[in-house]
Amino acid sequence: MRLVLLTLLALLAPAGVRAGGDEVVVIYNSRVPESQAVAAHYAAARRVPAKQVFGFALTANEVISRAEFRADLQQPLAKALAAAGLWKLGQTPIPASATSPAHSETRVVAAKIRYAVLCYGMPLKIAPGSVSDDEAPYITRPELRRDDASVDSELAWLPLIHTEMSLVGPLPNSVFGSTNRLLLSPTNGLLLVTRLDGPTAEIASNLVAKAILAERDGLWGRNEPTNASFYPGDVWMREGAAICRNQGFDVDVDTNLATFPVAYPMSHIAIYAGWYDGDVSGPFTLPAVEFMTGAIAYHLHSYSAATLRSTTQSWCGPLLAKGATCTMGCVNEPYLQFTPHVGVFLNSLACGCTFGEAAWAAQPALSWQTTVIGDPLYQPFKEKPIVWPARLARTQNPLVEWAYERLVNLDLIHGARLPQLEGFLENLPATARSAVLTEKLAEIYAALGKPSSAIDTWQNALKLNPSPQQRLRLRQTLGEKLLALGRQADAIENFEKLLAEAPDYAGKAKIEAELHNLAGTNATEIK
Repeated sequence: MRLVLLTLLALLAPAGVRAGGDEVVVIYNSRVPESQAVAAHYAAARRVPAKQVFGFALTANEVISRAEFRADLQQPLAKALAAAGLWKLGQTPIPASATSPAHSETRVVAAKIRYAVLCYGMPLKIAPGSVSDDEAPYITRPELRRDDASVDSELAWLPLIHTEMSLVGPLPNSVFGSTNRLLLSPTNGLLLVTRLDGPTAEIASNLVAKAILAERDGLWGRNEPTNASFYPGDVWMREGAAICRNQGFDVDVDTNLATFPVAYPMSHIAIYAGWYDGDVSGPFTLPAVEFMTGAIAYHLHSYSAATLRSTTQSWCGPLLAKGATCTMGCVNEPYLQFTPHVGVFLNSLACGCTFGEAAWAAQPALSWQTTVIGDPLYQPFKEKPIVWPARLARTQNPLVEWAYERLVNLDLIHGARLPQLEGFLENLPATARSAVLTEKLAEIYAALGKPSSAIDTWQNALKLNPSPQQRLRLRQTLGEKLLALGRQADAIENFEKLLAEAPDYAGKAKIEAELHNLAGTNATEIK
């Protein structure tokens, strides 16, 4: 039986803008040997021309003063880009507005580069300075009368360095929400700044390898958005979940006030978005986290990137240490409306944008608190889903199971009938070898009202070498379904196997309590 590929015309084709190493400048701290090593590794991996790699002598601390930032990095970088012919300055006419007459400004009028990569060892944030009495009245909200910022966000408006700008409070990002990749350019006042960073230089250096591998073999897995208590953020999370679902990912949404509990079986993570908690929590504190190659992880918190050097504090550092390929965070309190917009970010990626493009299209403000960590050229959705099954099958890549699973999800979204997809998976040779596809077939049986077939198929999935977290999910699902059919003895056996297979499971006490209750019920029934 042939799968009807309704997805063929359903997804947007990536925009026709190239993304290559010749569009990148790589920046390292010449006082930190590891910084130069990361820069050299990235330049080789992405074929960045040698003349586009720059070193600056900076503090080795994560915090840099405003004066040092301006004198040792911002101004020298702007001069170096112009001297190397990587961008050209010229007079740009500015029309009259309600607050100023028509005039001209010195701006970037042509650019060969769009991206800047800051390498491990570069400062992370600019320390707050004193705000003059003359500047303060222009900021109506007292809490925004600050000039501290992330280094990334301050460099993002480098093309406007010759324009008179107030550094108090956030600057509006003129291309926020744009889906036109051509607008995300220095000629439009924006440099796409990301960093290769993390708790160690090795973690930072490996980010590009994982991005390139995911581009070659695809980004696969599940989407795990979770919510908290502030309405706008909840809306963004739901938008992000809908976008991932429309891209064919299995999506788990948790709407509880707290973040995912540590016992939650979070397997095969392709995309994670959540909030709140000051430091990394839940499943991300486990020794091993099942991030897929190329995984994107973002946790919304005011201080999620207060430091990148820790594997336990804040969120960005721990997520990278556990295997995420890219993330974003805030170095200091940004206030909710100035944090990255998850829906815009994921929609941009889905439309074919690079990570650097999507990250900055999702920023409402510049000269503020966001840092962006990962290879800016990473383009996870460069290809349509329909091309992947044949491509991966040709090389016998085991990831082909995810390519088929994604197409099944997309066909469900676009109106395919369940019996049709049931027949496709039953007759697909890969299903018999894949825990992922067998679990999907069990879900289809359940949706068709075939509980016994679903249970048998979930049991089969357990025999096909599922990942540790997938095995936990299968066991939990199987136990619930067995109980729903009144098969208590089978449910008891299943939960006992769960504890034997995962003796360190964080939810062990709950499972033991469930077994105790079931044993008591059985004893009562025997009497």
